Amino acid sequence: MSEERSKISLRSGGKRKGRPALKISGPILQQDVGTREPSGRPVAEDVPRPRPRPPPQRSAKTSDLVKRRYSTRFNNVPADFDPTTNPMPSLPSLDQYSQDQAQDRRPPASRSGRSESAGGGRPGLQVDVGALRDPNLVPEQYVAEILSEATEDEIRDYETALRKLKSRASTDLQQSVYQNRTQFIKISKEAEKLKSEMRTLRNLMAELKANTTALRSATNSAEDTGFNGQIGTGLSRRDKRSSVADRTALWSSQMQALYKNVEGSQKFLPNTPGRHVVQNAGPWVELDNATYRSRRAMQIFLLNDHLLIASRKKRKTDGQAAADSRAPMTKLVADRCWHLLDVEVVDMAGSSESSSGRNKLADAIMVRGGGQNESFIYRTEKPEDPEKAALILNIRKRVEELRRNLQSEREATNKAKETINYFASRDPGLLQKTELLETLSDIKDMLIEVDGKQQNLRWVESQMDELDIHIALQQIEPAVVLIEKLKSLAYGLRNNVIAQDFISFKVDERRAKLAALVVRELVSTHNQQRKTNQNVSWLTRLGFEDRAREAYLEARSQTIQKRSRQCIFQGNLDQYIWEISFVYFTIIRNTVSCFQACFPPPMMSACVKWAKEEVDAFNAILARQLSGEREGSEAWTRCMDTAREHASMLSEVGLDFRNLVGQKAAEVSPTAPSGLGIVGAPAA
Repeated sequence: MSEERSKISLRSGGKRKGRPALKISGPILQQDVGTREPSGRPVAEDVPRPRPRPPPQRSAKTSDLVKRRYSTRFNNVPADFDPTTNPMPSLPSLDQYSQDQAQDRRPPASRSGRSESAGGGRPGLQVDVGALRDPNLVPEQYVAEILSEATEDEIRDYETALRKLKSRASTDLQQSVYQNRTQFIKISKEAEKLKSEMRTLRNLMAELKANTTALRSATNSAEDTGFNGQIGTGLSRRDKRSSVADRTALWSSQMQALYKNVEGSQKFLPNTPGRHVVQNAGPWVELDNATYRSRRAMQIFLLNDHLLIASRKKRKTDGQAAADSRAPMTKLVADRCWHLLDVEVVDMAGSSESSSGRNKLADAIMVRGGGQNESFIYRTEKPEDPEKAALILNIRKRVEELRRNLQSEREATNKAKETINYFASRDPGLLQKTELLETLSDIKDMLIEVDGKQQNLRWVESQMDELDIHIALQQIEPAVVLIEKLKSLAYGLRNNVIAQDFISFKVDERRAKLAALVVRELVSTHNQQRKTNQNVSWLTRLGFEDRAREAYLEARSQTIQKRSRQCIFQGNLDQYIWEISFVYFTIIRNTVSCFQACFPPPMMSACVKWAKEEVDAFNAILARQLSGEREGSEAWTRCMDTAREHASMLSEVGLDFRNLVGQKAAEVSPTAPSGLGIVGAPAA
């Protein structure tokens, strides 16, 4: 049975017996098909033709399978299918979706210090500068609040952000301090300049006022009226008001007329520049202090700094006076004279108790002066004479002017002291320059020409401040350039020796300070030819080339000592001599080569002398080590050949010291104690 079943197949064809005949009917037509062509085929516009179905019939299992196969329909086109349209549906816009997603992902606003763009380099943490600036900030509480939910990476990033903020704040603070100092220096210069200009303006205004007052006084006086009608100025009104330059001639003529007409006045009032007569108050009468009775006739003269009282006396009627009918009948004799700052003038009007005394003193003044506090009362000869009021007013004006001048002199003296203290405090070395310190008060307002402009010594101080800043910041090139500029400026002030000495002293002090800095750098970098060349160039421009040469050669000598001490004698004399000679002559060669490239040729003799001294030091070591060997022996010869071979390296730099090598070794006696390999200090 199984064999028969295995032979059953759909392809067996006629071999199968009792094979049922399959009868396939035509295609089943659908009712919704379109129009047909006359041949019976549907038109191209119709929908696709459905697959034909076999007619229903009862058959075996195989026919049932075939029936199911034919009854299955694939790719049925829907009724509303349009072949001209895009078969893929359009996608919705993703913008709104992205916004919704971002809004959903945004964390809720929590405490300060968390946001999307954090300064800590990680989302969610940010350095809140405003919170850190709060004076009431509690650091522990703030950190606990910010970092309570943070991860380890967020904490590390937050710490990095804080360190960056601290570094940036430190840099900003340094820049701010430097800018503030620069602005302060600039403002101080402007203030000092403004103060100097105001002082000059005040002096000019005072001088103008004095000149105007003198011209007004000379103009108001009578044209040729002398003292009591006898002293003339000698100048016409036009000459008096022609120019300020005539003021000195006017004052001189007034003093000469005073000396001529007031006997003994020159004893009280010697002729000094600027002294002149302000007012001739005319005739007065001296009163008794107790009874207010008239004692004698007087005349009062007011000068710019003194008050002169002259008595009027009758001339003797001798033959010469009688012959000159034009001579006056009275003469003036100087009686008293006070400085205006030592005298007090009081108006006596209304100071008497009785009516008679009040009438007598209505036109009187009291003058108190002198070391004994004496008082004198003078009354005008004419009642209600305007000379009294004018005299009192002029005295007050002159006293005030003298006090102002005295105050100005004190301020000038104090300023000179301040100038000395200022320069001495900035440069304590000035205290040792006694002569220069004494002249500082004379040069406080001195002007020097710099690039076509007039500058005072405070400008020099500003340049020194800038130079000090360059030195402090170790800006060597700008400092050297500024020193050269100031040196040339001082050299150009040949006609101003005081300013030249002052600037030279300042520059030399900074120059020595800068040279010490460069020398220290030269010693530390002597093995680098490029830096050595630069440092030597700076020292040469500063004028310290000798110091640069000594420092460089001394540093190289210390290097030779250091390297030679590192060579340890371990029993092999040939090896030790090879190491010592190689160290000495290699360093000598390199030193001479660098010296030739960095220093000027005239200094080469100093380098050759130094090389000779180092070779002598090597000879001393060689002689000490070979003292136990007989001259001419094999070991002695090998050591000498090694030393001369290494000495031949100096020929590369133009030196030949091979004949000098081993001179002391040949002089040492063979019986001397042998060396222990300890290298001593090289010979001087």
